[in-house]
Parts: sequence; C-alpha cells; structure tokens
Amino acid sequence: MPSPRKRHRREVRRVPRSEARLPEFDRRACPENLVTRRQLREKGLSPGGHGPVAVLRCKVCAYRPEQACIHPTRAWLYRVDLARPKRKPSLAQEEALDRAMAARQTCPACGRRYHHVLPLKTLGSCLECHDGTPAAPDSYCRPAPAVHRLAA
Repeated sequence: MPSPRKRHRREVRRVPRSEARLPEFDRRACPENLVTRRQLREKGLSPGGHGPVAVLRCKVCAYRPEQACIHPTRAWLYRVDLARPKRKPSLAQEEALDRAMAARQTCPACGRRYHHVLPLKTLGSCLECHDGTPAAPDSYCRPAPAVHRLAA
C-alpha cells in the first residue's frame, strides 16, 4: 500500500516594496493618466503594444504598505497617452464570424437558425428534431429558401 502523500505548504514570498520592479499605487490613489485594461476598453482604447507601467495594489495589500503586492487580484496600469484606438474588424472578418456562428446555430435536420448555440456534438440537432420538444417561435429564424445557383 502506497504511503499517503505529504502536503507541502506553499512558501509565502515577501517582497519588500522598495524592490518591486514597477511602481505601486493603492486604490483611489493612482494618477489620472494611469488606467486599467478594463478602463481602456470602456474608452474604446487598447494598450497599443506597450506594457504596463505600474501596479494597482489589491485590497489585502493596503494593510501591508511595506510589502509589494504579489496577489493575482492586482491590476496592471497603462498610460492613456500611449494607448491607441481599438481595431475594428473588416467586413470579411465579420462575415467569417457570422458564418461560423451560423454553423453552430443552424439545425442540420430542419434548417432553422436559432438565437442560441445548439448541442450538435451531443444531440446532433435541435431539441424539436431530437425528441419533439416544441421550440418557442421567437427563439429561431425561419429557414432561408433554397437558392438556385445553376448557370443554365
């Protein structure tokens, strides 16, 4: 019989705040020109290829001002003046995404396109085709008529 595995305690790293690689700011105390990725996204911007310039400390580390924040809840701060506008997808990219979603939302048996993704891997069709459960009329679009594509 194998011996039970020993549990190793995770070693706590304590990094002095003076040795931190990036400057750290407590919540509600960071400069106006530094924002998080989420705040950049709300403004329609992206970091623009540059990395973070500071760290926004988590709530737990507010009680330990002498230590650097190493928790996963910390946030990276980016400069607003270096940010660029978010890229817009081209029409071809949007069309390709729509075709991919149509493949996931269209029942192969009845041809209806639903407003949600169908369980095609497990059931292979919509619920109405699989076991007869009626679908709400407002949950799908009517199937498109067949298009005649012959040259003659």
